[in-house]
Amino acid sequence: MKQSLVSRLCREPAAVAALALFALSAATLAGAWFFQLVVKLPPCPLCLEERIAYHVIIPLSLLMTIAAVVHAPQKLLTVGFIVIMIAALCNAVLGGYHSGVEWHWWQGPVTCTGNPNALVNNAGDLLAVLQSENVVRCDQPALKIAGLSLAAWNIPIGLALAALAARSAWLLSRPGSLATP
Repeated sequence: MKQSLVSRLCREPAAVAALALFALSAATLAGAWFFQLVVKLPPCPLCLEERIAYHVIIPLSLLMTIAAVVHAPQKLLTVGFIVIMIAALCNAVLGGYHSGVEWHWWQGPVTCTGNPNALVNNAGDLLAVLQSENVVRCDQPALKIAGLSLAAWNIPIGLALAALAARSAWLLSRPGSLATP
């Protein structure tokens, strides 16, 4: 008798973990696109860099879900979870950096914090840059939800993704923990 995909997923804890990583990452990226395309809040350069981790985690976690269902080697799954953990931690750090720029704890990149002197060599070039460029500032949050900017929300989201991936990798490294016979 053929098993449904849902029943096969439920019997594979590594697949469930990878699918949870996929869902949380996809929802986060979809939220970013919603704010950009529907609410019309253009992302700053740092916001766009923060999306890179999700472009790594989403396809990798989907591949990991499939790999777990077809009983790929545990070492392969462990490495996949470790890569996801590293990407999520890097994103949390980048979110922390971006939040610090927004809270003016430190200077952000010159290209998005409004220092036009670093971008041009003379006044004529400055006028041309100001007329041709629409720089979205990294040091001014466009939106706050529950007191946190979208960049600051990347910290707990990245840490949650990293924690789930780390726990999954750790359980896979223990005999019989996440793998089914």
